[in-house]
Amino acid sequence: MDHVCNESAPSEFIFLAFSKLNEWRFLFTGFLLITYTFTLMGNVLIIILVCLQPNLQTPMYFLLSNLSLLDICQTTTTIPQIIVYLISGTNAISHERCMMQLFFFIFFIGTEPLLLAAMAYDRYVAICNPLRYNVVMNYKLCAQLVSASWFTSSLNATIHTLFTLHLPLCGINKINYFFCDIPPLLAISCGDISGNIIAMLAASPIMGIGPGMCVLLSYIHIILRVLKMHSSSGMRKAFSTCASHLTVVLLFYGSSMFQYIRPFSSYSLSKDSKIALFNNILSPLLNPLIYTLRNNDVKGALQKRMMKKILS
Repeated sequence: MDHVCNESAPSEFIFLAFSKLNEWRFLFTGFLLITYTFTLMGNVLIIILVCLQPNLQTPMYFLLSNLSLLDICQTTTTIPQIIVYLISGTNAISHERCMMQLFFFIFFIGTEPLLLAAMAYDRYVAICNPLRYNVVMNYKLCAQLVSASWFTSSLNATIHTLFTLHLPLCGINKINYFFCDIPPLLAISCGDISGNIIAMLAASPIMGIGPGMCVLLSYIHIILRVLKMHSSSGMRKAFSTCASHLTVVLLFYGSSMFQYIRPFSSYSLSKDSKIALFNNILSPLLNPLIYTLRNNDVKGALQKRMMKKILS
């Protein structure tokens, strides 16, 4: 039946995804508590090691510590609030807090590909131009790359949040999701969403395709340089310095492609909400594990700190 649309924003939003958990609610709460705790511990550990160990105070690990800080911020934006909802049984969020969560979620999720691109450039310089590495990757350039990543993503998040704030919602406040994100809010809009779509399309070359191409070109040059090496030990060493970063890149872009690049018929908010939540947990949890298990410098620094603690 036709009705007059009241475009005023609702005072709160209700997350319908929680109502579908039923008997899995307490098990899911325990899972989130454990993964969030390990995510915090792993990423804080890397930040502490980089700050305390002189051999880790290099451009590569400066960028890694920023990635760890980003992972902490990214999960903290959504997971603690989800745990509170699961424990308390409430699943509502005010409009103001929803917009705040949306901003920080877009901000942190958008910073990661930019930081990964900066880390790929660092590996490119280290392997393809090793004699000039310390000159090129100086503290000033590292600070500029990190600052540019955070600033660009904050600008992107501000634009998307402003567009979302002006969405005509007609008083509809039920969203089939676990947290505030653009897709579920667009789904309940009762008006023109072309501005939001244009903003997302305009941002994709800068926030997604551009950094992805930077990573791809960096590794093409790295592979070509390594294949020209005559020493097998030199090849192994070059690949080992890139292994951790390349694994993190494949994890991030693999999970992103699984979420966004699928047959149109397979899209549904119910399914996408689970994928988005899983992706929000996966990378921040696995990144510190990848860098501690696959990186000899981090493993060595961790062993030194542990031995020092035992012997003291």
